Amino acid sequence: MTPAIRVALLAWALWLSACAPLAPVAPLPPAAQVQIQIPVSNAARVALAPTGTLRVGVYPGSPTSLVIHPQTGERAGVALSLGQLMGQQLGVPVQVVEFARVAEIITAIQRGQVDMTFTNASPARARDVDFSRTLVQLELGLLLPPNSTVAKFAQVDRAGMRVGVSQGSSSQGVLTQQFKQAQVVPVASLAVAQHMLRAGQLDAFATNKGILFEMREKLPDFKVSDDRWGLENLAIAVPKGREAGQAFLAAFADQVTASGQLSRMAERAGLRGLAKAE
Repeated sequence: MTPAIRVALLAWALWLSACAPLAPVAPLPPAAQVQIQIPVSNAARVALAPTGTLRVGVYPGSPTSLVIHPQTGERAGVALSLGQLMGQQLGVPVQVVEFARVAEIITAIQRGQVDMTFTNASPARARDVDFSRTLVQLELGLLLPPNSTVAKFAQVDRAGMRVGVSQGSSSQGVLTQQFKQAQVVPVASLAVAQHMLRAGQLDAFATNKGILFEMREKLPDFKVSDDRWGLENLAIAVPKGREAGQAFLAAFADQVTASGQLSRMAERAGLRGLAKAE
């Protein structure tokens, strides 16, 4: 075996260990098993699940992706549930692959190592992956310590303020451009962000309110800002070049919302922070 082949095999093994699949996913609960019928061509099935298994990317700590009930250990999340239902409709098994943060999932989708997820359809991400239409809009806000003097987002951009964001997130890109004085601090995961907030190493954490309310469950004295600094438009993401599956994906997005499935998935995951009219 040549040195080049050994290096390639080692790199592949390291990627597999970093993105190991979770334990087999439990079937959708009875309340979520409302039948939707979408015609599936073999071309669409091959395009969307080319390995014969639908590989679903998730990251922990976000109701839009994956949350774990502290008492029961039950797994929920919109990306997780959408992946289960999409695999059911395609007639293929589902493999759930967990990552530390959403940016890693986008990279894996871009490389064709993951087949779908559910995330913010930002213009920057749309250059790397393809999206369905928007299914959910979430407000963007701040998680603030109990003693914070910040009342509105407009008060954050001042010298000495350290605002945490998920590394590689759309929030990082937007706030890095927007802030003139406040420091944007990229954080490796939501668990690390919670530790830094407790330790006083961050003055705020910025992301969608679905995540912020979930984080507040573990930081009960903290507060989620009332106002919003933007919106996230969440949609199903798939790799580029899978045009044969686009008609199925559009029909799936339409039926999962019209049937009430999406609302039940969001409720089961405890998703809060849905956009309100202004």
